[in-house]
Amino acid sequence: MLDMGLQNYVDWHVKPVMRIRDGYGYRVVLKYLDGTEKTQQRAGFHTKREANAARDKTIAELYSGSYVTYANVTVKEFLDYWLEEDIAKRVGSDSTLYNFRGIAKNHIIPMIGKKKMVEVTRGDVQKLYNAKAEYSVSVARVLKTVMNLSFQYAVTMKVITTNPAAGINLPKTVEKKKYHQRTINTQKTLTLEQIFLILEKSKDSPIHMQVLFNVLMGLRRSEIIGLKYEDIDYFNRTMTIQRQLGKPLGAKKEDYAAKTLTKQEIKVKTESSNRVVPIPDYVFEAILKEKEQYEKHKNRRKREFQDLGYICCSTYGRPRSKGYHVQHYKKLLRENNLPDIRWHDLRATFCTLLLKNNFNPKAVSKLMGHTKEIITLDVYGDNKGLAGEEFPELLEYMEEVLPEKQEEEDKAMGLADVVIDVLEYYGEAAENDKKERN
Repeated sequence: MLDMGLQNYVDWHVKPVMRIRDGYGYRVVLKYLDGTEKTQQRAGFHTKREANAARDKTIAELYSGSYVTYANVTVKEFLDYWLEEDIAKRVGSDSTLYNFRGIAKNHIIPMIGKKKMVEVTRGDVQKLYNAKAEYSVSVARVLKTVMNLSFQYAVTMKVITTNPAAGINLPKTVEKKKYHQRTINTQKTLTLEQIFLILEKSKDSPIHMQVLFNVLMGLRRSEIIGLKYEDIDYFNRTMTIQRQLGKPLGAKKEDYAAKTLTKQEIKVKTESSNRVVPIPDYVFEAILKEKEQYEKHKNRRKREFQDLGYICCSTYGRPRSKGYHVQHYKKLLRENNLPDIRWHDLRATFCTLLLKNNFNPKAVSKLMGHTKEIITLDVYGDNKGLAGEEFPELLEYMEEVLPEKQEEEDKAMGLADVVIDVLEYYGEAAENDKKERN
């Protein structure tokens, strides 16, 4: 692993140009707080004038704080360092690190991994994007994110002076997504009648509570299985989303009890995912009934029962796995002639219902844990089934429990304050990204 301590120098000195081998060069002395010094040599200039010009540039970079202290670091070396020392320490679960590492290992490193970071040009980045866009559009989009984030981080670590990926677009053949927008295809969501049906039929299945939390509150599956009774404010009828179950970063199977590696409590997906959401009456009553069953199982199986407090758990109190719902959910769809949509599309159904009934998109984004996104609808189907009297509990919930519908000042203000740059962590990367979009 790279030792990235060189950028923390507190003083410096640049020696005069001198003869070095068959040409000219100069040395840069970096001084550190503990009194140590590191000397770097810049050589290979054909004339003294050329070396002096380079020396002047180095002095300017040292004064401005942009001096590159790691001129020999390769792309592979830096990506390995970035993934372990930056991304691994900031993401909440193993999945983001796994995906980013896969992009680096399988797509970036094979093409430019041996190049020095200081040698990577905008042309190299464009060639990379073009090649991967032909391979897979989705891969190309994630790769673009990885390149922007990692190379901007390299700027902050004084590995390069400027980010060569800034402002480089994917090929025109790749349709550009609207910035920070999530498009929901209503052909892949349920109508109000179908929602009523799946809620009723799921009562006889082991995943009734999971269905309620998904379609009536829009929670993610990993958030659902991480819910505890202690997260419920029974007086105000609200729920605090503050954890999920999954695999901790760097976790090894042998460090945990059998079948528990992916059921560990970890922080939620993003900071905006930490939220307090209102509980509709329909769901609140179901939680109370489920708590009664929990206590019955606890009293009946005093020795074997694991009193961990999870709402969605086995009759022995053990937490459910992330994929537990799949077979029961697919069976519900088949037996009731419902569209074969993904579990995640139930979450989109919740969002669709709110947006189609004119709820403030900003409020809906916050409920979904998406404060950094604008959520829009890609409407194809007939909307008539979405507003009726077939399900009064849901309509009452939408009208009285959730945040206010969109006010005139929200319309005037627009959604500008909803958009927060994904690259905000890296400072000026945000500005580069804005320029790209404009």
